[in-house]
Amino acid sequence: MSINLHLLRMFVAVVEHGGFSPAALTLNVSQSAVSKGVKELEGQLGGSLLERRAGMRPTETGAVLLRHAQRLFAAERSAEEELRALQGLTQGELRLGASTTVATYMLPPLLGAFHAAHPQIRIRLTSENTRQIADRLLAREVDIAVVEGPVDDPEIDANAWRIDDMALIAAPGHPLAAQIGPIDPVALAKMTLLVREPGSGTREVVAAALEQAGVHPGETIEIGSTEAIKQLVASGFGVAIVSLAASQDQIALGALKPVEMAGLAISRPIHRLRVTGRPLAPAAAEFERMLYGEAPLTRTRRTNR
Repeated sequence: MSINLHLLRMFVAVVEHGGFSPAALTLNVSQSAVSKGVKELEGQLGGSLLERRAGMRPTETGAVLLRHAQRLFAAERSAEEELRALQGLTQGELRLGASTTVATYMLPPLLGAFHAAHPQIRIRLTSENTRQIADRLLAREVDIAVVEGPVDDPEIDANAWRIDDMALIAAPGHPLAAQIGPIDPVALAKMTLLVREPGSGTREVVAAALEQAGVHPGETIEIGSTEAIKQLVASGFGVAIVSLAASQDQIALGALKPVEMAGLAISRPIHRLRVTGRPLAPAAAEFERMLYGEAPLTRTRRTNR
C-alpha cells in the first residue's frame, strides 16, 4: 500500500488544528480541497479516519495513522533543520519557545539584541505554558525553549539559566499590605489566591512551595494570564504569588505591593530546554550563546517602594 504524503499532510492538519477550515488556512489551500483530500485518503485506506461529529477526533484507524504520520513529518523537519545548519547565519529562522512569563518579561531584551546582530534571521517566538512548550520542542516545532516550570522528560535536556524570585503581591490598600513586617503565611488561609492554569510552571512552583510549608489558601481562582492576575490584584481582588520579573514595574509605580512571608521565600530556576542529542541549527546555537552570555544564573532583584 502506497500512502499519498500530500493527502496524509491534510489529514494530520485537520486533526492538529481541529477542523477542515483551520487546516486549509494552515496549508494555504481551500477547505473543499482539504475535505476532498481526506475523503480520498480514506478511500485509499479503506476506512474512516475521522469522527466528524466529535470535534474531528481520529478513529482508531486514524489514531494509528496519525502517530506514524507525526513521526514521519518530525523526521522531515529534522532533515530540513540539518540542511539549514549548512547555510550558517546568512539566512534561516530562529524558532524559539518560551513559557508565558519568560516570553513576556525576560526574553525581549535578548531577542532585540539577537535581531540587531543578525537582522537576516527570521525570529518566531511561541508563548504557551511550560508543558505545551515542551511538547512543541519534542515535535520539532521549536528549536530551543526557555521555561520556568520543571520538566521531567528523558528526551529533554534542561539546563539552568537564571534564578527567578517569587513574591506575594497585594493591592496597596489590601489588609496584608497594611501589616508591618513579614506576615505569617497561614494568613493565606483566609485569602483568595489567584493562580495560573494547570500546566503553568508558575502554578506548579507556587503550589509545591505552599504544600511543603503546610499553607492552604482559603480559595483559589484560576486565571490564564499573569497580566490579568496582576490587574485583578491591583484592583483589590485577591492576592497572588508571581515572578518578581513580572511584577517589579507595577511595584515601582506603587500599583502593587510585595508582602514578605515569614519563613517562606519562593524562587525557581528558569531553564533552557533542548532535545537531547539533537544538533542545534546555527541560529539557535547563536541564541543559546547569547542567552548565557547575557545573564548566567543572575537573580531578579526586588524593587520596593
